[in-house]
Amino acid sequence: MVEKACKNCKLIISQGDTCPLCGQKNLTSKWVGYAVVLNSEKSEVAKKMGFKVNGSYALHISE
Repeated sequence: MVEKACKNCKLIISQGDTCPLCGQKNLTSKWVGYAVVLNSEKSEVAKKMGFKVNGSYALHISE
């Protein structure tokens, strides 16, 4: 299955058609690169990018 990224919060998901983080159905398979956040509370990168929950996130989403 093709992984998709949420256009709203950038979370990458591999199953379903709804983002489990924000609940949006606005998903795309047109994304590039990803960041894996393991500890969102202590990660400076996660803070700068606005990722508040652990997970895999797309770095760039094409419209």
